[in-house]
Amino acid sequence: MRFPQQTNVGSREGNRVEPVDVWKARNFIHEHSDEELSLTQVAKAVDISPNHLSEKFKQVTGVNFVEYIARTRLEKARGLLHNPNLRGNEIAFAAGFQSWSQCNRAERPHILLTSVFGPFAQDDDHGSRAINPMELYHNQVTRVQGPFSLRMFHRSWGIMLIQANIEAPCTLLDFPTFDRFLEEIRNNRYDIVGITGITPNVRKVETMCRLVREHQPLATIVVGGHVANIANIEDRLEVDHVVRGEGVRWFRRFLGEDENKPVRHPHIYSGLGARTMGIPLSKKPGEVAATLIPSVGCPLGCNFCSTSAMFGGKGRFINFYDTGDELFGVMRELERDMKVRSFFVMDENFLLHRKRALRLLELMQEQGKSWSLYVFSSANVLRSYTIEQLVSLGISWVWMGLEGKNSKYTKLSGTDTLSLVRTLQSHGIRVLGSSIIGMEEHTPENIDEAIAHSVSHDTEFHQFMLYTPVPGTALFAEHRTRGTLLDPESRNTADTHGQLKFNFRHPNIPAGMESEFLLRAFTNDFAVNGPSVVRMARTTLQGWKRYHNHPDKRIRSRFIWEARNLAVTYSAALWAARRWFGEQPALRQRIDTVLRDIYRHLGLRARIAAPLAGRYIHRQLRREDESLRAGWTYEPPTFYEKTNQPTARDYCALPNVPTNR
Repeated sequence: MRFPQQTNVGSREGNRVEPVDVWKARNFIHEHSDEELSLTQVAKAVDISPNHLSEKFKQVTGVNFVEYIARTRLEKARGLLHNPNLRGNEIAFAAGFQSWSQCNRAERPHILLTSVFGPFAQDDDHGSRAINPMELYHNQVTRVQGPFSLRMFHRSWGIMLIQANIEAPCTLLDFPTFDRFLEEIRNNRYDIVGITGITPNVRKVETMCRLVREHQPLATIVVGGHVANIANIEDRLEVDHVVRGEGVRWFRRFLGEDENKPVRHPHIYSGLGARTMGIPLSKKPGEVAATLIPSVGCPLGCNFCSTSAMFGGKGRFINFYDTGDELFGVMRELERDMKVRSFFVMDENFLLHRKRALRLLELMQEQGKSWSLYVFSSANVLRSYTIEQLVSLGISWVWMGLEGKNSKYTKLSGTDTLSLVRTLQSHGIRVLGSSIIGMEEHTPENIDEAIAHSVSHDTEFHQFMLYTPVPGTALFAEHRTRGTLLDPESRNTADTHGQLKFNFRHPNIPAGMESEFLLRAFTNDFAVNGPSVVRMARTTLQGWKRYHNHPDKRIRSRFIWEARNLAVTYSAALWAARRWFGEQPALRQRIDTVLRDIYRHLGLRARIAAPLAGRYIHRQLRREDESLRAGWTYEPPTFYEKTNQPTARDYCALPNVPTNR
């Protein structure tokens, strides 16, 4: 482990001579490190105030008073290790620790894990793009829905999982600004700095590595996330290690911990700052789903999938929880600690692990759990379950790849996706369909037919992405072999995010035309199917109508809970939407149909609430629209979280009577 060098009297840190009182304090600590030490005691010995000493001490040494004592004792303990006649506890006591285990705790390296710095929703030299904000839905799904767009952020789950599963002192900095990141590495010493980022943010990662080298020259720099998929990234970054794939076991192994220990699941809410139609969504306990991460990687291994590539490619995946029993235990813990009853299952193909899923279903039935699960799944895997199994398992929302008409991907082979979507929706299962614009068979002549096919699914949400050979994927390798990549060395990846332009020469679509095609897909879906909030209300009501009197209390309870907002919130939102689209008869008719259905089944409460609350929502819609037209953007807050931090007791305790352990 690397520690910062200590300054000596008369030496300079930058252009500053070490103050005499700090030098005296350091000497006092070295001479009395095997005794009980406190800030007040040392300040008194050098005749200055404790507050002044604390402030000056960190300015000069780069570490706080308590940590300096620990490091002094550790250096003394290291020196005593060469004495073969001393046992571990004897070394610890002689150095000033209470026990050998306490000495080991203080010895652990200090780690900083950080995501890349913001702001994100702007065009800048660091690779940020206004079209690529830190919002999954507004970026890739509801981007043309204006004030109806679903706005929310998702935490950096990977580094949160790592932090929860290492024993060393770890600080997590998520969504920092540039200045906040710089402040952290200037004011706090770290032995290891881990940085995660996606491919478009590689310039930010480069900048952060350079700054760490400048301000923490002794720190070990580790880079992971999708940016690690870029070939030879080690040659571009001032980095010590690049982690490709799963990071928990890597960090445990690097730190000398047991890499095969069970994985502790962090407590992560699925989204934060959620809002739509100008109104923040409820954050009350139970309203926001917990994130559940059973596995990483996807055995299907579609050639364009960067996540699959990151964890080994086709046929490769890593289970954190192999059995339904393990997963059920984690879900009960999250339910208890986070007060949730719904789970966003962050697993590329959760239902593909059939034995685990069906065992989870058995346990949910035995324990009477009416949980809601939001899952990713391929069409053919969904078809391998009966609709009764899906409903009983609590499948409430599915993110499903539709890819494109006549797609050649095996996960869609033989599946009528239009029929499958209709069946799911008729049972109250909301669908987010995902389609690709710019498949190799697409041409300017057939693109409208391809878009119309996607739009005809009328899914609650629809993601459209450009066909993009992302570094590290099989598709990228194919295009590199053909010589069709525009940037084969991935030197300029800021626009390699699938929402602007191709990074390869398309065989049929002239350069620049793809941007308009993508926008056309989003626009057509919105014009034909309306705002996602209307579609959500429609399908939620369908589920309630079918199951709110179901004989199984567990199933009945779930659908009643999922429809809890139909009578007031949804009816008011639809009333406001109907007024908003007053000059668009076809869209207004779609909204009227759903709203009348709500009135018919939920009665007087819905009829009263709709115009009363609807007027307020309509005003908020107008304000949101005005803000968006004025250039308002949405940025995530910064999160700063610490775990396993040594305490003053670890550092400064008075030795007890020696014992052997």
